[in-house]
Amino acid sequence: MSVAQTVHALIERQAASQPEALYALAADRADSICYGQLARDCRSVWALLQQRGVRAGDTVSLVMPNGLNTLRVLLGAMWGGACVNPVNLLAQPEQMSYVLDHADSKLVVVAPDWAERVRTMAAGLARPMVVLEADPNGLALPGENRDVDAQPLAAAAPEPSPDSPALLMYTSGTTGQPKGVMLSQANLAANALSIAAEHLLTPKDRVLAVLPLYHINAFAVTMLAPLASGGSLVMAPRFSAARFWGQALRQQCSWLNVVPTIVSFLLEAQADAPPREALSHMRFLRSASAALPPEHLQAFEQRFGIGVIETMGLTETVAPAFSNPLDRALRKLGSVGRASGCEAQVIDAALQPVADGDTGEVALRGPNVMLGYYKNEVATQASFTPDGWLRTGDLGHRDADGFFFITGRIKELIIKGGENIAPREIDEV
Repeated sequence: MSVAQTVHALIERQAASQPEALYALAADRADSICYGQLARDCRSVWALLQQRGVRAGDTVSLVMPNGLNTLRVLLGAMWGGACVNPVNLLAQPEQMSYVLDHADSKLVVVAPDWAERVRTMAAGLARPMVVLEADPNGLALPGENRDVDAQPLAAAAPEPSPDSPALLMYTSGTTGQPKGVMLSQANLAANALSIAAEHLLTPKDRVLAVLPLYHINAFAVTMLAPLASGGSLVMAPRFSAARFWGQALRQQCSWLNVVPTIVSFLLEAQADAPPREALSHMRFLRSASAALPPEHLQAFEQRFGIGVIETMGLTETVAPAFSNPLDRALRKLGSVGRASGCEAQVIDAALQPVADGDTGEVALRGPNVMLGYYKNEVATQASFTPDGWLRTGDLGHRDADGFFFITGRIKELIIKGGENIAPREIDEV
């Protein structure tokens, strides 16, 4: 069997092999979507988007919180060949308006709570943009025929090219406007397969999805990785420390995907913690998006009896580019792990590789690395070395076993008496 190179192919493969298996369940509702229904939903969502003027290659934006309908729109649009643009709900109005304009969105799907604000933004654009209001917790879009016959639509939506843009996600910098990271169908499929392989995920595995889908972590790890493994996800509206363990246990989750802040909240929520024996079936907790303090990692493992896998990635690499091993005995405390799904090296200011143990900039190369920044060729060229390595801007070093340690950002580097000092080194002291 050939390796799936598109989101379209990942969906179709699972729908053909296990149509009745569950793909997504609502955390606090009775709603769910099986793989066969997901494939039909992708056809019906794409049919509706086409009726509203969307074509393959167009950008479809979403201003929606987590929900099964949010999943359906994201996957249905990519299945048909559109490029999705999940908008950060925490963005300031000026920034959100900039993203909708800069992304050249043909249509935006918006939750009712956001509809009035987004329509005001749309009215201020120099080009037309269709605004479609939809309930993120529903199971259909307004006007969608969810029972549409799949066969005629299949011919109207051939599998997109692996190189075609599938995700346009904006990253916020410390200064200036956010940059739109262009990720292809092949980028997304490659990292979905890599995540599933790295964690040995199977159709029996189920993840609790509490991170927002407008962040690359949730998009890649909790939405796409189950498509590669044939597993499932439990979609929560948002993270709640009071409901987290109940959601995970009630829906029989086997792994958890969080960020360090959530680990802190769970450690502080004394009254809501289940006994260790109730969590014995949990395979692991995966932490990403920021450095996890070693003392928090150890405290979490000791208290809950669940092994913690620290990982790291970027929006530019479809989330994870590093991961600690699944085998707890092989993990290294304080390390983001080995390169996962790509190649990694540490380079100096002259863009040359440095020896193990020496600090430099971490650089990446592989099938998960972005196409570039949308309508920003200057930033794109500045982000790559002449021989094609992505410059992450992260400072770190690699040890003799191939484990990487991140110590800070180049722009945050402190120079004292000619000595380079990374902020994390000070934090740890």
